[in-house]
Amino acid sequence: MAFEGQAQIALERLDESLSRLYNLIKRGQQTEALNYMTQGELKERFEELQNMVKISQTGNLGSRGTANGPGMF
Repeated sequence: MAFEGQAQIALERLDESLSRLYNLIKRGQQTEALNYMTQGELKERFEELQNMVKISQTGNLGSRGTANGPGMF
């Protein structure tokens, strides 16, 4: 399914971002790490996954935001 593939890619991207965060902290770059979490890539990756979860909970919507259920048209 397309959603599962997109979710897996988003999780892999989040994992890469978390690895970068770990390296910033390991190098003692706490200020950069805080910015990375609150304004940078890590925040963007988290928001990407959060949006995917929200969309998946809205139900079966088509490209125009209309239901794709049987008997609609």
